[in-house]
Amino acid sequence: MDTRVVVVMGVAGTGKSTVGRLLAEALGVGYAEGDDFHPPENIAKMSAGTPLDDTDRWPWLDAIGTWAHGREALGGVVTSSALKRAYRDRLRGAAPGAVFLHLTGERALIERRMGERQGHFMPPALLDSQFAALEPLGYDEAGVAVDVAGTPEEITARAVAALREVDG
Repeated sequence: MDTRVVVVMGVAGTGKSTVGRLLAEALGVGYAEGDDFHPPENIAKMSAGTPLDDTDRWPWLDAIGTWAHGREALGGVVTSSALKRAYRDRLRGAAPGAVFLHLTGERALIERRMGERQGHFMPPALLDSQFAALEPLGYDEAGVAVDVAGTPEEITARAVAALREVDG
C-alpha cells in the first residue's frame, strides 16, 4: 500500500476519473471522485456552459483538501482539475504530502474524448477555458506529468512508474 495522497489533475477529458480509479486500485488505496465534492451550484453553472471562477472553486478545493488530509496516513487518490498553482497550493495546505499526477495530452485527442463522453456535466465548449487557466506543475512541486495517449491501463502503468520516481 502506498501512503501518499495522489491528486490526479489536468483539464477536462484527460481521463482523471478513469485513471484515478485504476491508480487507486494499483496502489491499494482509497479513491475519491473530485467532481463529487462540487456543490450543486457549481454543477449547474458548468452544465450551463459557464466556467467556474476562483470564488466557485475555493469551497470545492477545501472539501477535496479535507478528504486528502484525512487520508494522509492511509494513502489515497483523488481527482481535481487543480489547473492553477494557487489551487494546488491550497490542496497542499490541507495535505502537505500530496503528490500531483498531471495528465497531459494533445488537445485534439482530449477534445475527441470529451465528445465521446456520455452523461458528464462538463461540455466540450469549456475546454478552452480549462486550457487558458492551466498552469503546468512547477519544478518545485511534487508531481509528475504523464501523457494520456494509449489505453487507460497503459496510462496507469506509466503513472505508477513515474510516481515511483517521486520522493514521497
